[in-house]
Amino acid sequence: MFRRRRREQPETVAEHEQAAPTRESGPWDADEPHPDNDRIDLGGLRLPHNPDFDVRLASVGDQHVGVVVIHGESTLQLQALAAPRSSGLWDEVKTKIRAQAKELEEREGPFGAELAGELPTDAGPRPARYLGVDGPRWFLLAVISGPGAHDEAVAGAFVDFVKDVVVVRGDEPMAREEPIPLRRPNEQAGGDGPEERPGLNPFKRGPEISEIR
Repeated sequence: MFRRRRREQPETVAEHEQAAPTRESGPWDADEPHPDNDRIDLGGLRLPHNPDFDVRLASVGDQHVGVVVIHGESTLQLQALAAPRSSGLWDEVKTKIRAQAKELEEREGPFGAELAGELPTDAGPRPARYLGVDGPRWFLLAVISGPGAHDEAVAGAFVDFVKDVVVVRGDEPMAREEPIPLRRPNEQAGGDGPEERPGLNPFKRGPEISEIR
């Protein structure tokens, strides 16, 4: 289970107090005014603390590429990607997903258009919902799978979680659909960066999950 990050430094808090959020909810960009809540600092993502959720990093090799949030038999997967300055990625990603999973149907959700349905697995059909949010030079993909994709109480808790996520894009150049770097809460940013990071493939076998204690 992740530990909560300490509250932001006083000067940052002062900035948030001076500029109130202009929207009712996120996901938030780190550079826009957002509520000063306790969050788990993973570098590229700052996640709200919910004691009912088990939060884990998803890794491919030694690269942290996403987050898995577990609640009972349901999961929420989050991945933040670099996006072009001129346009978002969700329309393009939706098309890719529909091409590989014709079982999913498009509908309106809390963040606009989303995809929902049941995906075939070795253990039988598994409910899934794909939600996408286009931000300034980033894209956040959220996938709810398991009973929570249909159970409104669980899905609502996951949606509230996503609404309080903060994405830290940073100013460094990044390739289109490159995962925004994540790190363990006790790791410092920096160090030699990988030459190439894997792109988005929502239907690839799930990455190795490492739990942060």
